[in-house]
Amino acid sequence: MKSAPVVIVLAAGAGSRFRGDSHKLTQPFGASSVLGTTLENAIASHLPVAVVTTMALRDLAKSWVATQDVVIVPEVDGANTSHLGMGYSIAAGVRARGDAAGWLILPGDMPLIQPSTMRCVAQALSHHSLAYAQHLGRRGHPVAFSAELFSELATLTGDEGARRVVARYPAAAVEVADAGVLVDLDTEADLQALRRMHSR
Repeated sequence: MKSAPVVIVLAAGAGSRFRGDSHKLTQPFGASSVLGTTLENAIASHLPVAVVTTMALRDLAKSWVATQDVVIVPEVDGANTSHLGMGYSIAAGVRARGDAAGWLILPGDMPLIQPSTMRCVAQALSHHSLAYAQHLGRRGHPVAFSAELFSELATLTGDEGARRVVARYPAAAVEVADAGVLVDLDTEADLQALRRMHSR
């Protein structure tokens, strides 16, 4: 019997557009860090959580989840790493949790997404192969995939993510009041905007 859907938190990107003095996921946010807050929310959803990250962020991830729930992938360094990226990370996370009933793909740089949103999107997998959070009609994260899509997800490579899989299947939009489903962190300006939203 399949277990519950697993939240796969993606935390392996280089964050190259962020010009701060350290990785964007390690930036202070609320009482924790950007990644820590994302993981705190994922854990609070009461769904199983796995983190796909690099050696550089392994210890930060392990401060929130058990060692067996941290999936290490190589860092993108520009040399012979064209197969790496978001697609590769999704595949690694899905393969590591191949017995799950499905997977919610959650970028680690989206610390405002609420636990209730994750639960709502996970519940949609009871009736749909693919579902995503939507706010005011705008498509956001997390995106959820049912177990029947394992073979397609497990072979993803490169940095395109799961766009091709999403394009091939009808997807259920789960409308939520959570504006955080639309807001990620690429630049220092994004970080300041996220902090302002978080403090409201």
